[in-house]
Amino acid sequence: MARSAALNIFVNPKQLYLRDGEVVLYRRRHSLQYQCRYKLADGTWCRRSTAKASLELAALAACELYDEARFRQRLGLAHRAQSVAHLAHLTARELRRQIDLGHGKSVYGSYLSCIERYFIPFFTHQHLESLTHSDITEFELWRNKQMQKQPKASTLQNFASAWNKVIATAVEHGYISERLPVPRMQVKGAKSQPRAAFTESEVQQLRSYMATWVEGSSKANKSTESAMRHLLRDYVEMLLLTGMRHGTEALGVRWKDVCWHTQDGKRYLRIWVNGKTGGRWLIAKHAALAVLERLHARQTSLNSQSLETTLQGEGNDKVNKAANHLVFTFSNGYQPTSLNGAFKRLMRDSGLLKDADGQNRTLYSLRHTYATLELLRANTDIHTLAKQMGNSAAVIERHYSKLTATLAAERLAKHYLI
Repeated sequence: MARSAALNIFVNPKQLYLRDGEVVLYRRRHSLQYQCRYKLADGTWCRRSTAKASLELAALAACELYDEARFRQRLGLAHRAQSVAHLAHLTARELRRQIDLGHGKSVYGSYLSCIERYFIPFFTHQHLESLTHSDITEFELWRNKQMQKQPKASTLQNFASAWNKVIATAVEHGYISERLPVPRMQVKGAKSQPRAAFTESEVQQLRSYMATWVEGSSKANKSTESAMRHLLRDYVEMLLLTGMRHGTEALGVRWKDVCWHTQDGKRYLRIWVNGKTGGRWLIAKHAALAVLERLHARQTSLNSQSLETTLQGEGNDKVNKAANHLVFTFSNGYQPTSLNGAFKRLMRDSGLLKDADGQNRTLYSLRHTYATLELLRANTDIHTLAKQMGNSAAVIERHYSKLTATLAAERLAKHYLI
């Protein structure tokens, strides 16, 4: 083995050793550029390309990579910096995996949009640990220009949450220390308008329309479309009859989560849901039983037992196994990832897409409608409604404060009678 005094390296026919053997330089067959591997402080080895064809330049590049890796380790950073775009790709892949496994929240779709449409294109080569507040401000200006509008506070919260997911991914993979300060995104924006809801007459109109809408798809002999329409009808009605959140909370309900609750000799349908604010029991309207009957009748795995048996959770292992199946599925047990697109088509076909103020209705409008009608028509007190919907009383008051005077109208009018 020969020694080169100029570069202070040891040379053999296939490899070159630098820094007392802690950096090894070599060239693969049919490659003009040199590769290197270097030893980290914890004893592990890392392989990198020097991107150099010259022996002298490759040796210098390998030593620089080695020095940088050792320096980063002393700072508590990963030995190699990763671009924000790379971290964003990892985050998006994990979010999609969670969605595919059925563990993802409904808001994950919004996070993916933030990551794939905005983070990845903008932060192509920038590194997370080198970002400054100026970089974040520059991104936010670019994002707003791309969106062609000033985003609402709720939209900014989605961007901030998606950004936190990227940071968490970097920490989890050891690319940065959790103590490393990373600039956060702005969450203060224009106040969102109240959610679009349905009036009581519009709810009746929607239910009547859906009854004929599902029959139309059956006659058209489109099996998938027919299954989607039947499922959506039951999903919409159940949201209107319970006030549960659409997405993870509603789609996660299993037959074992639905049971009878007896109080003072009367039976009530009780449903266990688990989502954004944790788990809770809620009481469904009596009309929800008809919805469950339709869902139960369509699911082939439940054909051997009655709905009453399923709701009681009693019987043999076969009954218990069936009770673990999801409620909102096609007849074969398949559950669509999202019902948002189908609901939008329903709104378009029914002529109920927009409310009186011109706002588009979404699946969330069903929960908003439930709360509004409970406060106005059923005279449900705010604290009871908060427990039913999985919110705090303060949140209910904040979102429905405009209804306060309406709720107390009779009492206030009588108070001032002479």
